[in-house]
Formats: sequence, structure tokens, C-alpha cells
Amino acid sequence: MLRTNADRFKQLTTLIMAGGRGERLYPLTRDRAKPAVTFGGIYRIIDFTLSNCIDSGIRRLYILTQYGSLSLDHHLRLAWDVVHPEMGEFIYNVPPQQVLVNRWYRGTADSIYQNIKILQEERPQWVLILSGDHVYKMNYLEMLDYHIAQGADLTVGCVEVPRAEGSAFGILHVAADHAIKNFLEKPKDPPGIPGDPEHALASMGIYIFNTEVLVQEVIRDARAVDSSHDFGKDIIPSMVERDCRVFAYSFRDVNKKEVRYWRDIGRIDAYFEANMDLIAIDPIFNLYDPDWPLRTYQRQCPPAKTIFGGDPGFISPAIVEDSLISNGCIISGATVRRVVLSPNVHIDYYAEVTDSIIWDDVHVGPRAKVRRAIIEDGVRIPPGFIIGFDREADARRFPISEGGVVIVPNNINLQEE
Repeated sequence: MLRTNADRFKQLTTLIMAGGRGERLYPLTRDRAKPAVTFGGIYRIIDFTLSNCIDSGIRRLYILTQYGSLSLDHHLRLAWDVVHPEMGEFIYNVPPQQVLVNRWYRGTADSIYQNIKILQEERPQWVLILSGDHVYKMNYLEMLDYHIAQGADLTVGCVEVPRAEGSAFGILHVAADHAIKNFLEKPKDPPGIPGDPEHALASMGIYIFNTEVLVQEVIRDARAVDSSHDFGKDIIPSMVERDCRVFAYSFRDVNKKEVRYWRDIGRIDAYFEANMDLIAIDPIFNLYDPDWPLRTYQRQCPPAKTIFGGDPGFISPAIVEDSLISNGCIISGATVRRVVLSPNVHIDYYAEVTDSIIWDDVHVGPRAKVRRAIIEDGVRIPPGFIIGFDREADARRFPISEGGVVIVPNNINLQEE
């Protein structure tokens, strides 16, 4: 019997899937992996999953990469290359090996199939599979304890969502004991939770398998010619149909807020709104909890500062309201409201930036106006340039999300107006 956390973790291998194209986040994923996209000023999206692992006590991690992996590998080396292999601690970046087959990953299940060698070498009792593109706080040890107590072959992490919003997610149909009866991909009429018909259970893309079961399932799936090689669409329904012990685990938040927080930020508008969540007076997602720290790499920049600036004889103070300001930022006589600023952003006098996300090394020129926009790293916004006020003019120059968020890519050359 495994009595301690250390005993459990010695028998646990963790695989983080970070290889998707991130097409719904384009153009933010044009030249970087989705998990490497900037979030909350100083973080990258994958930092939240990795921080959960470290705070849960997990120190042995394999990150399965694929598209745009150089950007992610660079961040992992800077931020997370601090473990101790001689003590059995490591974070390995694993691109497609193409040993068993000569192809890219075809789906989430196929990515595990192509890395069976990891499981053969480690021979763990359980495998924890995570996604690298969600924002939340969770103790994975509690889910492992639930998996063991249920005697499960597979446990799926899930979060409650209003039934009206369930059609945007993969939904788990469960019995009263949380045994999974079916997996439904974005159903028009999601089934409710037993005892709570107004809510549905959405899959979080978090799985714990008994290793032997996982190996058998991905091999079986790899041989199925009509499979999409996806855990939700193929593996879970197949296991349920064959009466395997498959259970749902309800997400237990360690965010210390009244409302449980989990966000899939795979779309531009979802990404934008999750960033805006951080600048509320009392943010739903807590960045400031020392008991569950969020780790990342931070550039060596001087402290942020706000100063007076402007034309001679008409010097204006900097006005900053409800914003996140990273190191190296200089706000000189400008107005900044509800904005997330990454390191080394300079905003010049009389400029106005509102409801926006500004990445590293952006320079906003004097009298420029930016509203409801995402500005990628290194962009130079000329004096007087206007973004986010004229949808037709913006659409001729920039991508715009369904929700009206303007994205200014870093490969664009803006001309003064």
C-alpha cells in the first residue's frame, strides 16, 4: 500500500500535451506554440499547468511538443530548467520521435502512442495526462487519490458549466456515482448533472490512467482505421462501451475564491477575456497567493515607472487605472485604463490605451489611441495612430476576432497617420 505522497509520485508519470497548432489563436500562434503565448503580462500559458505540477509535488514531467516548438523550448529552458535529475526530478521537452511511425501526431491519443517507450522505460503504475493551454489552479494529488479510491481504469477531470454553455465543450454524461456513461463532443442539448440539471460536466482535458490500461487503449486505437485518435472522441467512448471503470472527477479549485476558475483560452476572445479577468478590483483568478505560487521566467528589467510628459508648457501626468504593469514599463504622460502590459512597454505623452493587452517591447507613440486590442511584441505604434475605434479601417489592416478584438501582429510596419 502506498502511504505517502512520495510513494505515489514515484509511481506516477506525467505527460503534458503541448503540440497543437493553436489555429483558433491565430495570429498569436503564427510563429510560436500555443502554450508559449504570453498571458497576464509576464507568464506563458504553459506556466499555469507546470506551476500546478510543482505545487502538487510532481517533479517528473514530459512535455510533448510539435508545432512551433522552438519558442516553447526556449521558455522552458529559461523558466523551468531548475530541477535535479540526480534526485529523479526533470522536465523533458519531447518532440515527435517518429520511431514507431513516420508521421506527426494525429491526435491526443496518438501522441501518447508514439511515446509508449517512455512508459516502457519508467514502468509507472499511473499516468497523468495534462493539457498545456488552460488557466486554473489544481492539486493533482487529490485527483490521484480519487482515482485510487474508485479503483478506476481511467479518471477524467471535469468542471461544472451552465448547461446553456455546454455546447462549446466536450461533455461527460455521468451516473449518480460519477461513473461516465458517455462522452459528447459539443452537444446541442448537454445532459445535466445528477441532482443539478442546470449544469453540465465539461472535460478539462485532464486524465489519469492505470498505465497498463493506457498502453492497451492507445495500441488498440492506433490500429483502428476509422479513429480520430482522440481521447474524448475515441478512447473514452470505447472504454465506456466495454464497461471499463471510467469515472469523472469534479474539479477542486485551490484558487481561494468563491467561484471556481478554469478557462480554456484556445480562442482569441477567450484569451482576451481571461487576461481582462486579471485586472478586476478583486480578480477571480488569484495571482498573489504565496501558498500556491505561479512560476515563470522574468526578464532583467528595471522597475516600472510613471512620469509626467508632454509638450513644453503643457506637461501631463500619467494616469493608470485597473491595470497590470510589468517591469521595465514607462508610462510618460499617457492614460492607461484596464490594460495588461508586458515588460519594457513604453507609452508616450497624451497617448490613450484602454481595454488592451500589450506584449513585450511595444512602443506607443505620442497621441496614439488604442482600444480593445492585442498588440504583439516589438510593435511600434506611430504618433497619432488610432487602433480600435473604426472597425472598417481596422479590418483593412489587421485581423479582428469575432468579439471585435483587434490583433496587431509583430511583423507589420505601421505608417504614421
